[in-house]
Amino acid sequence: MLIDAHLHCTGQETRSGVLRTLDEAEVDLGVLLAPFLSEGYSLGDADSLRRANTHLADLVNGHSDRLVGFAVVNPLHPGAVDELQRAIDAGLSGVKMVPSGWYPYDEAVQPVFARASEQKLPVLFHSGIFIDGRSGRFCRPVFFEALRDHPGVRTTLAHVGWPWTDEAIAVGLIDRIHGVPDAKAAFRFDLSFGPPPPYRKQVLQLALEVLGPGLLQFGSDCFLPCPGAQLRERRGWLEDLLNELQVPQDAQEKIFAGTAAAWLGHETEQVLPRLGSGRWSPICC
Repeated sequence: MLIDAHLHCTGQETRSGVLRTLDEAEVDLGVLLAPFLSEGYSLGDADSLRRANTHLADLVNGHSDRLVGFAVVNPLHPGAVDELQRAIDAGLSGVKMVPSGWYPYDEAVQPVFARASEQKLPVLFHSGIFIDGRSGRFCRPVFFEALRDHPGVRTTLAHVGWPWTDEAIAVGLIDRIHGVPDAKAAFRFDLSFGPPPPYRKQVLQLALEVLGPGLLQFGSDCFLPCPGAQLRERRGWLEDLLNELQVPQDAQEKIFAGTAAAWLGHETEQVLPRLGSGRWSPICC
């Protein structure tokens, strides 16, 4: 099985188009994020996020075997807890948040985390430098330690928090020190691109040596609609590095399916299609 755990919707995609893209890329399950970076949608506009979540719920409903939808909320917005609950009730299964103008330890945002904990949701956070060039200061990995106060939440930090990758690895190491099983760990880490090319092999090698493959998962970070070839190419970027590091097949299977399946609460067969090859790209979100 192959899971792409980080796919952006733009509001322009259709269900049939997304499924065709996944088929072309030989991806069994795609984690789709409600639009928040495309025209007409903004983290600062609560109404647009509500429309985004409604769009995604309509898209994924009836196709849970292939599509998992994550709401996007801004926890500073009045009514953010209610919007998260509305989105979950409408059929979404997790939540993506970007600390932009708030820190994860701020008291004002804890009610949204508490609701995510109550619902035992998988949560994806942007961590590290952000695409707007302003919000990185809110996204340092150590700030997410506040999520440990909400033990029902299954947290993934995207991009291994680059450029604070050592800090991100240290955040994840705590569960390793205490012998917490991978599936019950508070944090796991999304290997969608983040570090520029000169850093990538070293970051991946350190993450594998310290955290292990059971806390690392693949995400293409592609923006839909896009051709399946783009997903295959990005999968190949990671496969090339894993092969260069001589990572065993069973460990690769965890990264490409097993870790994300546990994060989502899904069962998965540890079987992968043959992966492609390609080169990394410099954009992240």
